[in-house]
Amino acid sequence: MLDLIGSDYWLFSKINQQWTNSFFDSLFLVIREGEFWTPFYLFLLVFAAINFSKKGWWWMLAFILTVSLSDIVSSHIIKEIIFRPRPCNDPYTRFIASYCPISSSFTSSHACNHFAMATFIFFTLGHTGKWWRLVFLWAASISYAQIYVGVHYPSDVVCGAIVGALLGFYMARLFSRRIGVLKIENKY
Repeated sequence: MLDLIGSDYWLFSKINQQWTNSFFDSLFLVIREGEFWTPFYLFLLVFAAINFSKKGWWWMLAFILTVSLSDIVSSHIIKEIIFRPRPCNDPYTRFIASYCPISSSFTSSHACNHFAMATFIFFTLGHTGKWWRLVFLWAASISYAQIYVGVHYPSDVVCGAIVGALLGFYMARLFSRRIGVLKIENKY
């Protein structure tokens, strides 16, 4: 157990203090903000509504429920049970975010929510195009940014990603069983 904690701190210090530069400082501060991704979220909702008709509306509801469930599990269940101080509370952390949250560091809700969304998207829309695989790169970049700016340890992010991916997979499976496979309707 001590080795895992030591490895976690070692990797955190590499990401947060050594593998840094001014370009990444700016990039990762922006990437982790929800406002930056609002056009992507809107695109998803419009894409589903236009291409899948009535099932698209069910997809939107399931997508919103997926992210809501992942946030509840991470922020209101796991963080309530397991309290871990955030690295930004340590004076030796290179902290570049605008504020240090007072909530538990474990698990990363950003990682949990974005991997839940990515997994749900991939398993419900992945058959419509290979480029949907990129949603995992999107989720990973947001998760990495949480470590880079100093608000989470790597294990917080990895565990959040695992919980989120499991929830996203479960919700995608439930959606597919109840609603069925989405097929793009050719309206032209």
